[in-house]
Amino acid sequence: MYLDSKKKQEIFKKHGKGESDTGSAEGQIALFTHRITHLTNHLKANKKDFNTQRSLVLLVGKRRNQLDYLMNKDIERYRAIIKKLKIRR
Repeated sequence: MYLDSKKKQEIFKKHGKGESDTGSAEGQIALFTHRITHLTNHLKANKKDFNTQRSLVLLVGKRRNQLDYLMNKDIERYRAIIKKLKIRR
């Protein structure tokens, strides 16, 4: 599987406050970004996989909601995560 528990812990450790802090906005955004890139690569090879396409749209929406929340709560943390993950608006 592309996303096992060790990979999740690594993502949360790198972008969150710690590997056990799965609730931070930065960690969740980083996890969503990892999943989005995986699904995007999958859809490049499987153009007619409409279930995956719908899942990708839902994930992008969830990430957008988290980014909006972070922007309204703390603009510096928002700018830092955007820069670190290289997400464009």
